[in-house]
Amino acid sequence: MDDRTGHRTVPETPRRTDRLPGTRYGSRPTMKDVAARAGVGLKTVSRVVNGEPGVTAETERRVQEAIEALGFRRNDSARVLRKGRTASIGLVLEDLADPFYGPLSRAVEEVARAHGALLINGSSAEDADREQELVLALCARRVDGLVVIPAGDDHRYLEPELKAGVATVFVDRPAGKIDADVVVSDNYGGARDGVAHLIAHGHRRIGFIGDMPRIHTAAERLRGYRTAMADAGIPVADSWMSLGVTDPERVRRAAEGMLSGPDPVTAIFTGNNRVTVTVIRVLAEHARRVALVGFDDIELADLLQPGVTVVAQDAAALGRTAAERLFRQLDGTLLRPERIELPTRLITRGSGELPPAD
Repeated sequence: MDDRTGHRTVPETPRRTDRLPGTRYGSRPTMKDVAARAGVGLKTVSRVVNGEPGVTAETERRVQEAIEALGFRRNDSARVLRKGRTASIGLVLEDLADPFYGPLSRAVEEVARAHGALLINGSSAEDADREQELVLALCARRVDGLVVIPAGDDHRYLEPELKAGVATVFVDRPAGKIDADVVVSDNYGGARDGVAHLIAHGHRRIGFIGDMPRIHTAAERLRGYRTAMADAGIPVADSWMSLGVTDPERVRRAAEGMLSGPDPVTAIFTGNNRVTVTVIRVLAEHARRVALVGFDDIELADLLQPGVTVVAQDAAALGRTAAERLFRQLDGTLLRPERIELPTRLITRGSGELPPAD
């Protein structure tokens, strides 16, 4: 037919659909839909879906064909209510974009998958309020357990959840004001060894650039730096230490300040991977060669000239150990919280072995 504009219009051909009459567009198919398509009873579909006996091979085939044709997916909500378990765990990280947390998150996911559980994760952005919001939101969704890299230092808000049976393991940093399992690296010992390595190569004026001092790992790495310097009988000038946000501009100002003046540092120990990357950029612009040891390994560290000497922690081992501990809690095989400390490893590549320039 022609419309008022003179254009010929053709009636639209109805598209073929497998939806049953009366089902709403966009709604998910139900077991009733599967039963109607397969020509069986609802109980029969339930038995097939849940892997129960009592169904002939031919009937099971028809039901499976109906499931595939309709795109049916089992709704586990009722099973959750019956069993009190969701087969899911939550992971709260500091920053999903930080390369350090990639292998940690992957390790947690692999352990969860081996236990038939789904992993749900989120980032606190180093904000204590956001951490609490995320953790409680995950608890409201009835996750069975939590792996938390804490941003805050007071976790008493979790006490009702712990009493209700939510298994919880803290990783990388301990919980604050509650007794809970924690898996950490030897931050203090690793930093002490890294600074001692610089001292052994003749350095006395060694700078330290780290994260915010309220963060457990930053404080422990600063303590390791101080111990190594004290053990060598080297007084530490205030201008050699700088802690704060890992923003590149802040780190750049700190590094340039340490490298200037009449008595500049001859070596720098960096407190984490993000700080290390910025300091490498600063040193590339600096005329004098300065030794560098960083805490955390970084991508392509072995390809730079010189290669970057680092104190490496095993992020995957942290995640795997925490997740395995979590599932042992869920299995009821753990009686009391423990602190597990994993070792670090000094990897020498050249930057930490440079002698003092003066």
